[in-house]
Amino acid sequence: MTRRAVYLLAGGAALFAAAIAYGQFGPIGIQPLTNREMLLRLSAPTGVTFRIDRTTNLLGWNGLLTLTSTGNNQHADSGAPYRQAGVYRAFELGVTNALTGDHLNTTNGDVTIHPIRHASFVMSWNGLIIYNDPDSPTNLYTGLPKADLILVSHDHGDHFDTAALDVLRTNTTIIIAPQAVYNSMGAPLRALTGILTNNMTTNLLGLRIDAIPAYNANHPLGRGNGYVVTIGGRRIYMSGDTGDIPETRALPEIDVAFLCMNLPFTMSVTQAVGVVRQFRPRVVYPYHFQNMGGTFGDLNYFKRQVGTDVGVEVRIRKWY
Repeated sequence: MTRRAVYLLAGGAALFAAAIAYGQFGPIGIQPLTNREMLLRLSAPTGVTFRIDRTTNLLGWNGLLTLTSTGNNQHADSGAPYRQAGVYRAFELGVTNALTGDHLNTTNGDVTIHPIRHASFVMSWNGLIIYNDPDSPTNLYTGLPKADLILVSHDHGDHFDTAALDVLRTNTTIIIAPQAVYNSMGAPLRALTGILTNNMTTNLLGLRIDAIPAYNANHPLGRGNGYVVTIGGRRIYMSGDTGDIPETRALPEIDVAFLCMNLPFTMSVTQAVGVVRQFRPRVVYPYHFQNMGGTFGDLNYFKRQVGTDVGVEVRIRKWY
């Protein structure tokens, strides 16, 4: 395969060198935004899968994201305000089935994070495929890989869906769930499922999984889990359905957090801001933000209120 690359050079608050393009890539550019993020623009043929990396020294590159081109592509690097000035590069992967999404660098390869819908997302790491709270309709998972591991937070229908589990599982898939979910499964799914209750830990597939309490007035204590999954030294928290609780506020050293915020079922946006500013994950994805009645939480307000002073990068992605 011919490796085609484009180097996008940016530093501080301004572009300091012209971009250089090779191969199929067309016009490119970087626009510093008023909030100190970097808006990356890149033209490539529709359907081409490419990856964007970033470095501060041209020697060690870190993955930023993988995209399938829609023609004229753009991406706001919301982590730019928290890092030294750096250089971006993009290169064609030469494959059509690569999982797209954001990258998280670990001690042993990148985790790729791909949002799906509501509380559902998939992560890929060293050939392992990990799903969180897969939900219907099952056509959301068309073209996505089968699961090695599935985490189910609790037994509400927007988190626990047997049709989605059946679509994603194989005979070797491992499902981790609380007791209430296990009790609602048929025999085939039970055979694949390990039960974790609040504050339990298990190690499997090279991962550590901690079950974190997740509760509020709509979700009794002990019935559902949040999870912290440790992957290659990185700690990833998925909240499940929870309120503003001390167990979340006290979570240490979280690299990536997925935090729910919808009314009246979980937290308000304002409550979620307070929680994030307390436990300070390095990156937070607001998810599960569709309110009763079909309205959505104000993610731009959430991002403004989290601010930049506590060092938390807010990543707003398409969940609906």
